[in-house]
Amino acid sequence: MTDFEEIYATYFDSVYQYVLSLCRDVHTAEEVTQESFCKAMTHLDRFDGRCRLYVWLCQIAKNTYLTHVRKQKRRATPPEDEPSHPGFEGELLDSDSAWQLHRLLHDLNEPYKEVFSLRVFGELSFSQIGQLFGKSDSWARLIFYRAKTELRRQADENDL
Repeated sequence: MTDFEEIYATYFDSVYQYVLSLCRDVHTAEEVTQESFCKAMTHLDRFDGRCRLYVWLCQIAKNTYLTHVRKQKRRATPPEDEPSHPGFEGELLDSDSAWQLHRLLHDLNEPYKEVFSLRVFGELSFSQIGQLFGKSDSWARLIFYRAKTELRRQADENDL
């Protein structure tokens, strides 16, 4: 248990800041971060060391946050006079298109999937992403560009 206490003490603030960047709400960030660390503690034996511990914790936090958002959407009723969003952004807001995009993203190889997720969903800077991977911000930019290009290509092939 002391090992996990060290992990908690070392990474809690960083994971909290990451979740806060996703949701922009302190209460939700606290709840999601706590739940993420509970999941991490339960599944610590699944950590295989292929990535940094911080990246693994952020992945758990991101998935926990996305589950939280899905639950909130199920509870909320959409307003009848909701404005339409034209263009590509509007298509991404459509749940079916978003699901298709996430499916394509899921099929991307690492590190493309992780870099794209951290940049788009985590809203991290290229410098922060480079630090997470022990690389330069130029490396993070290149990987993000390649991931985005591959997603566009796959979306075009699948008529999304």
